[in-house]
Amino acid sequence: MSSDNTAEASTRQPNRVVSRERLLGQESRWRRHGEPTPAGTGEVIDHGVFGPGSVAWEVLLHPATIVFQSAAQFVLQLTYKPIFAGVRDWDPISKKAGKGTLTLFDMFDRAQRNSGIHAPMWLGDKATAQRVAKHLMNIHAKVAGDVVDPGNPELGGYAANSPRESMWAVLTEMHSMLWLYESLAFRGARLPRKLSAATRDQFIAEVAEYARLFPAAEENLPSNMAELRKLYERDAALFGGSDTIMTIPETGKNWHHIVQASIENNYHPSQFKVKVQMFFQNKLFRMPVLASVSGKTRESMGISKKASRKIFLYRALMLPVIWFLQQPCCERYFMRMMWGPDAVKLIKSARELHAQAMKGRVIR
Repeated sequence: MSSDNTAEASTRQPNRVVSRERLLGQESRWRRHGEPTPAGTGEVIDHGVFGPGSVAWEVLLHPATIVFQSAAQFVLQLTYKPIFAGVRDWDPISKKAGKGTLTLFDMFDRAQRNSGIHAPMWLGDKATAQRVAKHLMNIHAKVAGDVVDPGNPELGGYAANSPRESMWAVLTEMHSMLWLYESLAFRGARLPRKLSAATRDQFIAEVAEYARLFPAAEENLPSNMAELRKLYERDAALFGGSDTIMTIPETGKNWHHIVQASIENNYHPSQFKVKVQMFFQNKLFRMPVLASVSGKTRESMGISKKASRKIFLYRALMLPVIWFLQQPCCERYFMRMMWGPDAVKLIKSARELHAQAMKGRVIR
């Protein structure tokens, strides 16, 4: 068979076999445009977007966030309809599903790369953060469409690099991390608990600085929780689910159905190890994550109040497991598996700087 024919066949036949090495991945899976420089380590001290002593680093560097972030990342984000529409119409997993080449590993790889690609913006110096942000904007330049929801044309279209979408991508991402921290993070011997109003306001103000890496409209960026709540109210129609949001405008097919069909058609026994990882992310971790988000978020996902009560009970019963997962032996595993080698170095460096900055201080 010629090399051209081999290449053509490879596009038709997805790589179904998953080895341990492929599952774990190398730096190249996460790294974009060179090795990231950790904040505060260069010849000229540059603490990056957040820096040591910030509430953002307190939240992002906690073991609970490291372990549960991948499971939580898309819960709130995908209730924002324009983001879901972008995934539905443009994401590589959607393109592969349409061709029938999507595998279970592709879905895992998509979730796996998310934390590690974002970590340089959170924990690197400003040059690293700006470089990765520019890369993401280049990737998202084509992610735009005339229809958010075929069943609700009044919502209009979407554009990933528009001020509205780029702002909400940051806010939903970071608000989820705050909820995780407050609901699941053990701090010393004390149970997880909500931060003070002033500290939560400080977190939102810091997040606005992160949003400035992208084309967010300055006049819309919130500086406290009250302003964030007003933004949620302003754009309430853009949050939630619908019976038609899954419909791909170009083909009329149901996005969820073609994704599931492709995964099932391309299953291989070696993918069992992927199933194990997906069990953690989509099953074991999902219930405590759902307990951490707001009631409005659960409602927008179609979760009833009765089901929410069961979710809170599940979280209460699971607290010993949640605590155990935050211990170094477990955290190291999920940090390497879901965040990647570069992020492991960034986290270690940032934790050292943050610990020095926090001596004698307590974030409440």
